Amino acid sequence: LYVSNPNGVTRDIRRKSLDAINAMNEEQYKEFGDPEILSRVAQYEMAFKMQVSVPDAMDISKEPEYIHKMYGTKPGESAFANNCLLARRLAEKGVRFIQLYDWGWDTHGTGKNVSLTDGFRDRCKDVDKPIAALLEDLKQRGLLDETLVVWGGEFGRTPMQENRGGKELKFYGRDHHSEAFTMWMAGGGVKKGFSFGETDEIGYYGVKDRVHVHDLQATMLHQLGINHEKLTYPFQGRNFRLTDVHGNVVNKIIA
Repeated sequence: LYVSNPNGVTRDIRRKSLDAINAMNEEQYKEFGDPEILSRVAQYEMAFKMQVSVPDAMDISKEPEYIHKMYGTKPGESAFANNCLLARRLAEKGVRFIQLYDWGWDTHGTGKNVSLTDGFRDRCKDVDKPIAALLEDLKQRGLLDETLVVWGGEFGRTPMQENRGGKELKFYGRDHHSEAFTMWMAGGGVKKGFSFGETDEIGYYGVKDRVHVHDLQATMLHQLGINHEKLTYPFQGRNFRLTDVHGNVVNKIIA
């Protein structure tokens, strides 16, 4: 995140430099009255406040031992568990949008690390405990009801095996699949312990209560207090918005 000061530059030095710049900008504003100058001053101040507060928020070593055990964190290393704990710390600070990214799920079976028997199993083991801990931690701090947690990817996997391991079928994998896949949501006013939608008997195609990505986006925005239809704008003869013109709020999943 580049939040550390360069060598030889302290927080006090940066504060004094910013004060000097702001003083010059304020003189310019008195002379020209351009509101963009005040916007620039506000931007500099916001950037400074973020840069001096982020290092503390990012320091998960300050958490008690029972929290580290709960998440399975590895301070000083790169781990999804660390990111989950960091997400909770950012939520406590009032950060409105937090995205965690986890790689290694493209399990085509071209090698051991992307096979269903090894790579996929390992990925599940790495994320299961910290995700459960994040939800429990948000709940015990009174944050889950006002925080919408969404887990998902851009597509699912085929129910049948994909052969990319050669004639000997050394590794097992599954191909990309857009016709049926699952996402889950927690907190933020959605129903608990509730499943919505069904596939056919082999899990290939959604056959009941299908939810398009536009519907998902409309529902998420609704839970954030935003009417997705108000984001509509005309362009080249037709209306556009994030949910295109097809998205509908899935009211059946809302508590």
